[in-house]
Amino acid sequence: MRLTKVGRRHGRRRPWVLRGVSMELPPGALIRVEGRNGDGKSTLLRLVAGIDTPTEGRITGRPGRTAYVPERFPAALPLTAAAYLTRMGRVHGLPRATAADRATGWLERFGAADHARTPLAELSKGSAQKVAVAQALLADPALLVLDEAWTGLDTAARSELDRAVLERTAGGGTVLFVDHDPRRLAGAADARHRIEDAALVPASPEAGDAGPYVRVHVTGPPGAVPPPGLSTEPAPDGGLLLTVPAARSDAALRALLTADPPWHVRGVRELP
Repeated sequence: MRLTKVGRRHGRRRPWVLRGVSMELPPGALIRVEGRNGDGKSTLLRLVAGIDTPTEGRITGRPGRTAYVPERFPAALPLTAAAYLTRMGRVHGLPRATAADRATGWLERFGAADHARTPLAELSKGSAQKVAVAQALLADPALLVLDEAWTGLDTAARSELDRAVLERTAGGGTVLFVDHDPRRLAGAADARHRIEDAALVPASPEAGDAGPYVRVHVTGPPGAVPPPGLSTEPAPDGGLLLTVPAARSDAALRALLTADPPWHVRGVRELP
């Protein structure tokens, strides 16, 4: 996906929120956007997700299945949590039984299974945010856009969302996110950008951006292709050697082992 000189105004006679933004969002990438409050981070994410349209420029190559999580989830719909998630799965093209099963699974992962039959309007902010995150993940989106999605989640649910993000990128999905915590997914992002004066500029490197890395030796069935976004090279004694940031190694291993058919992991070691 590509943004080419994209801009958006507040209004006809008001200043630009964003102007001349160019950006690549390749498959399997984890990309962080930073900036001060009011600088246009949410505007950029809404443009990428297709919720808003640019005033100038163009956006090309957006994947067919895109999911978006805002900071605040509008939970005033006349549905229970499970019914809402099942309906959202149907919107994304899942069969009803599959949508219902995935709704149950994601509620369990985020510690909200007890709220499956609770009307959305009766959920606490934290529980409603768990539903918001679950609806974005249940259909395995090719593009996942998270605007302060961790806000309101408890510690366990925040860690679970971290894992889910890394699983998504290991599976070839692109994730674009904003979060107020500078430690969020530290060292795992493939690129970091900052919005300054309505423009998008590279963010200064953070500690851990360059590593550490692990080397994973794998073999797979004939013709099998490893998850995208991983550096690969032939292994001297057969198979492939994958170089993976340590922060993303668990997700990469899960993607390999749950592939159909699964890969065989022959060894994992840290790189110096």
